[in-house]
Amino acid sequence: MQTIFVMVKCELGRAYDVADQAVDIERVSEVHSISGQYDLMLKCYLDDGQDIGQFVVDTLQVIPGIKDTFTLIAFKAFS
Repeated sequence: MQTIFVMVKCELGRAYDVADQAVDIERVSEVHSISGQYDLMLKCYLDDGQDIGQFVVDTLQVIPGIKDTFTLIAFKAFS
């Protein structure tokens, strides 16, 4: 299982609409509103070997209201 975090920049006034749609995507585990240059942060779990770029482009970037994304790949979770 691969963990990625995708920071999302939304069109003005669309962050809640984008968040509502993102939480319904199967591979999206969590959606958080954040401060700073981006509006939302999505935590996603992908199958090993799944193409991360294709998931982001074909599944997330097509959500109406998204202007930009920035993807971080997690290496290890510490507990």
